[in-house]
Order: sequence, then C-alpha cells, then structure tokens
Amino acid sequence: MPTRREVLSAATGFAALAAKPAWLRAVTRGTDLESRRPPLSERKFTSRGVEEAIKRIKPLIGDPELAWMFENCLPNTLDTTVFFSHQEGRPDTYVITGDIDAMWLRDSSAQVWPYLWLARDDEALRTMLAGLIGRQAQCIQLDPYANAYWRDLASTARLKWSVNDSTEMKPGVAERKWEIDSLCHPVRLAHGFWRNTGDTSPFGEEFWKAMRIVVETFRVQQRKNEPGPYRFQRPSEIATETQFLGGYGNPTRKVGLIHSMFRPSDDACLFPFFIPGNLFAAVSLRQIATMANAIAHDSTLANDADGLAREVETAAHLFGVIRNRGSNVWAYEVDGYGTQLFMDDANTPNLMSLAYLGVCDYDNPLYRRTRAAVWSARNPYFFRGAAGEGIGSPHSGLRMIWPMSQLLRALTSRDDAEIVGCLRAVKATHGGTGFIHESFDQDDPTRYTRSWFAWANSLFGELVVWLAQRKPALLRNI
Repeated sequence: MPTRREVLSAATGFAALAAKPAWLRAVTRGTDLESRRPPLSERKFTSRGVEEAIKRIKPLIGDPELAWMFENCLPNTLDTTVFFSHQEGRPDTYVITGDIDAMWLRDSSAQVWPYLWLARDDEALRTMLAGLIGRQAQCIQLDPYANAYWRDLASTARLKWSVNDSTEMKPGVAERKWEIDSLCHPVRLAHGFWRNTGDTSPFGEEFWKAMRIVVETFRVQQRKNEPGPYRFQRPSEIATETQFLGGYGNPTRKVGLIHSMFRPSDDACLFPFFIPGNLFAAVSLRQIATMANAIAHDSTLANDADGLAREVETAAHLFGVIRNRGSNVWAYEVDGYGTQLFMDDANTPNLMSLAYLGVCDYDNPLYRRTRAAVWSARNPYFFRGAAGEGIGSPHSGLRMIWPMSQLLRALTSRDDAEIVGCLRAVKATHGGTGFIHESFDQDDPTRYTRSWFAWANSLFGELVVWLAQRKPALLRNI
C-alpha cells in the first residue's frame, strides 16, 4: 500500500500528476504572465474583499513576475480548495489541502489566515471563515488526536496510506497522527478571526466544548501518571511513518511538556517533546484564556488554560534550551533526560516560525540565535545548491528545499536585503508555473513536489500583503 510520501513523490512535476484540474494543466504552456486562476465559473468561492485587494496591491509590485505570482497565489485557496455550504442553518466550510481531498486542521487554518484582515468588511468571507471555525470545532470533538478529516464526518473511508494503521480510527477521520499543532492552529484562527472582526457568532457552546477538549488533551499528553489513550503504528518501510515502543513513542522524563508523536510534516517525532509545538501550545492556551474571559466569561476555562500555558512554557525554557556550538538556542526535540535534537523542518510550527506565531518578539536574542543557526549548515536539513538555499524536511528527502522556509524567513525578517533575497529566490524557483510548490531540488527548480499546495500559495500571498502594508517602497523597487 503506498504511503502519503510515495503518492506525493509520484506527483513530482506536471507529467506525473494524473488528475490535474484544467487551471493547473494550463501552466504547462510557459511563463507568459497570463492569469493561472481557474475561470470564474469554476472557482469554489469568491470574495469581494480579496478581489479588491488583488487589484489594489498588484500594481504596487515593481517586478511583473512577482505581481503575476501574487495574483495567482493569494486567491488560490478560495479558487480551488474551499467548499462552503449551510448545514442545519449554520455556515459550514470544508477546506482541502489542494492535491489531497481531505481537511487537515493545520493546513486549513493556515490556508485562510491571510484573508482575516479583509473579513470585517466582507460578509461573505466572514461567514465562510465562521463556517470553518465551526467545522474545526466539530472535528476536534470527533477526535482531538486526528490530524485530517473527511468532508462527510460519518465516512468510514480511509486514505490509501492509512488503511492498515494500528490506532483507534473513527468515522470521519482521514488520518490519526497526533500532532500538537493540529489543535493549536484552529485556536490561532479563531482568535485571529475574533481580533480582526469582533464577530463572536462562531463561538457558541460547541466551540467552547472543543476548547475544553483542547486543554484536556494537552494535559493528558503531559503523561504525568500514565501514557494516555493515544497510540499509533503503521506498517511501512519508512521509519518516520510509525512510532516506537508499541506506538507510544520513545521514553521521556515527565517534566510538564506535552508529548507529540508526529511533527507538522506528519513525520514521527524522534523525541516526544517537540519544542516548537510546545511553545505554540503555550500561545494557544493563552489565546483560549483570553477568549474564554472576554467572550464566554468562563473563568474556570480561562484559569485552567492559563495555568497550563505557564507550566508548559516554564518547562520549555528549562528543558528545551540547549548549547549548540557555544551559544544557547532552542532545541527541536528533547526527551527530558538530557537527550536533545537540533535541526529544523520547513513545516510550521518550527524554530524559524516562533516569532511569526507569537511565541516571542522578533528581536528576542534566543530566537535570533536559533533563527541564524537553522539557516546554516548547523541544521542537517538546510540545503544550498545552484537553484537556491533553504530548509527542507525529512518528509521530502535530502536536497529538497521548501519555498515555505524562504517565505517564513522573509516574514520573520526586518532586514530589507534579506527579504528581497527571499522574494527573488521564490521567484526563481516556481518552475514556470506561477505557483509555490512544496519543495524543489536544490539544483533544479523544475524538479519539484506538489504543484497544487494551497498553504504555500497562501503564505506567499500573506508575505506580499504584509510588505504592501509595512514596506511598500521595498515592494515597488524590487
């Protein structure tokens, strides 16, 4: 049975992607700077606010090719991956990743994140986002340990690579890899939605049930007294597709950190204390506390979430900061016994993204040292070649650079030259398609994985919008 990694590897380049939609097939005609968006009649969802933003921002971009990419990428999630409807009188939104017809909690949240700033003045967009928050709350209640779900939450279907998984698979679940960030990203989305719109309509009792489950799941996965209910194993020749010791992961000293069995890449953690995920969880718990106090007036939930956030953050600083070549930096994974792994993976949350996710300020010395270290040969998954440089992932193998790492480097930079370098690198490696891929070969940008990867497209759109708002002169003169 093929794994997800094997399926996606088989989709490298256009010739091998058998089920390309018409809008994606059109890009094989070359880089002519004509729009690569689907025809209006084929777009899944249209937002007046997003269309107006494209018209407003595109002329501000001095480089025609980057302007063309922005027009293609910013709306790609809406154009191709959003399925919006009403269920029992309430908005309901299902968002696929692109080339995989399932909804990841992480990806779906990140895919729509760049639209939040437009939602206050765009009722249709706001309603669509509210529908996604509602569906994510349903998914969390169904199974907080799952990372991906079907549109039909009663479906007993299985992804090709999850058919033989040894775990408690429930109807509606497409894959059940426990990743801390799967619960963090929906919290970030809900909090961002509330802050940007002031709209509290998605935050009914079902939402608060989900938030209580998030807090409880994090607490259970501290595993202070017992291993908890979650375990996972998968028959596979790829080591990162399964977990150690009966599916519970490698041993840990119980220090208050949350165990994660898988990374945001869906690859197995080597050591269960995944530090970027724990730091992200502390941020998410504080966001739950803020919303619980301000919206639900639930001091019990707020105090519970805030107390757990303090415990996790304290433990991360005690056990997650390591000495690396003479300086203190954040570790990627630890076990609490003193065993530490330093690396970074391009998938978010990672060490590069800590300031982007609100874990710390951009100028935090520990973060700056860590950021510099992961963008160097000190990181075994940092690659440099004729086509560019950046962070990759065990998920895509050696030599494969993720444009997402270049985009996050720009989003966490205050150095204009560094930002321009990232933009030029992304422009040079889209392989003539006008879209952002999962990864590309360090020496050959036409060899890439996932031609339809909506999260990366959204992240590029977010970067350009961020620059238009804060550094318009840089965008004009690039």
